[in-house]
Amino acid sequence: MKRNLLFLTLAVLIVFSSCNTVRKTYKQPLKEQGSDYLVQKLKESELNFDYFSAKFKLHLSEDKKKTSFKGQVRMQKDSVIWVSFSPLLGIEVARMLITNDSVKFINRMNKTFFKGDYTYLNEFFDTNLDFNVLQGLILGNDFSHYEINKFRAFIDNMEYRLSTAARHKLKKYLKIHETEPNVFIQNIWLNPYNFKITQIQLKELYKESKKLQVNYEEFVDINSQLFPKNINFNLQAEKKFEVVIDYSKIDVNEETNFPFKVPSKYESISRLNESGKK
Repeated sequence: MKRNLLFLTLAVLIVFSSCNTVRKTYKQPLKEQGSDYLVQKLKESELNFDYFSAKFKLHLSEDKKKTSFKGQVRMQKDSVIWVSFSPLLGIEVARMLITNDSVKFINRMNKTFFKGDYTYLNEFFDTNLDFNVLQGLILGNDFSHYEINKFRAFIDNMEYRLSTAARHKLKKYLKIHETEPNVFIQNIWLNPYNFKITQIQLKELYKESKKLQVNYEEFVDINSQLFPKNINFNLQAEKKFEVVIDYSKIDVNEETNFPFKVPSKYESISRLNESGKK
C-alpha cells in the first residue's frame, strides 16, 4: 500500500480539465518540418502558468492489484508540487510536498512522516528523477533546463515525432544548482494541428529495459490554453505499473497555498517503506 502511494504520488505529478473538449481533423500527408521549427511550436503551445491546482481521480494497477484514489494537486512553477491523496470516501490518507531539493511525505494511516531528498527516491525506484522531470510530466510540457538542440524530426502515424539519442541538463543550470546531469533517451509525439504533446516515451541511457510511456488525451480549452483532461502512465520495469488520471476543477494562475504540518505525535522514518511504531 505504501509503495503504491509513493509511486502514485510521483506519477500524479500531472494535470488538467474542464470545459469543451477540443477536436480538429487534419489531412494527409503532413508537411515535413525541421526539428527547430517543431521545438519552437512545442514551446509556444506549452502551459503558461505561475500557479496551478486541480482535483483528480486516479486508478493504479500494479500487476494484478488495483487501487483507486481521489485527491488534489497544487503547483507553483519551478518551485513546489503539493499532492493530497484520499480514498474514494474522502478522508485524506497521505500528503506529499516536493521542491527542487526535498521530498516530504505524511502517512496518516501509520502516523509517520518522511523528509529527505531525491537520492532515496531514485534508489527506491532505481531511476533518475528530479523536480523538473516530474513537473514536465505532470503538465504535459517539455523538460525545462534540458538541452533542446539535438532532436531529430519525423512523421510518425500522422503526428510529428521528436527523437533524441541522449538528452542532458543544461550546463549552466547544473553549475548553479550543483547537481549531477540526468541523461534520458526521449521520444515526443506532437499533434500536427496544435503542437501539444500527445505521447512521451522516456528511457534512461544505461537502463533501456526500463521505460515510461505517457499518453495525453481529451484536450480541453481553459483560458485559451489547451490541457489534457486524461493522462495515462505506463511504467515497464521488473513490475508493470499503469496509472490513469482524470482531472476536474482546474484553476490556473490563482494563487494558492501548500499546507504541510506534521502532527507532533507522528514518528519520523528514514525510508518510505517503513511502517512506524506498532
